Amino acid sequence: MKQVKLGIIACIAFVGLSSNIYAQETLPPVTVTSLNYKYLKSVADPNAAQKVNLLERKAATYNVKESEFYDDEFEQYYVSFYLPKGQVLATYDKEGKILRTAERFSNVVLPTSVRTSVMDTYPDWTIAKDVYLVNYHAGSNHINKVYKLVLENGDKRKRVKTDEKGNFID
Repeated sequence: MKQVKLGIIACIAFVGLSSNIYAQETLPPVTVTSLNYKYLKSVADPNAAQKVNLLERKAATYNVKESEFYDDEFEQYYVSFYLPKGQVLATYDKEGKILRTAERFSNVVLPTSVRTSVMDTYPDWTIAKDVYLVNYHAGSNHINKVYKLVLENGDKRKRVKTDEKGNFID
């Protein structure tokens, strides 16, 4: 009986030690680059709402060539990505690079710069609704990011626009 117990203990010890040997192996570092890293770099905003970043990453990592409708004879592909209260319409070339996007998100968590700017300029008003719009064009240095806000003060309503830094736009 003692020999059986010692045998079981020896097996457990052997398995435990041998699993640690394999756990010590390290993989070589891997660098992953996206075909659409310029898009992500252009539109990325660490202060943007989580659903904005999620859909933008989904659009950047989407592989047109693996889609069921891919045919290398077509020059452009239009793909929509949706979440509740958010959407990205992306145009890809036949290699899978994003050419342009039109993005719309409603009722997102506003960046601190936008909230502060609105509260300082309109102290007695509250933000009732907001829409965040992003327009990206590959090769363009200008990425258009706009927050459209509906402000309320009692029964009065006011519409304003700001950029992502909180600067008001006419």
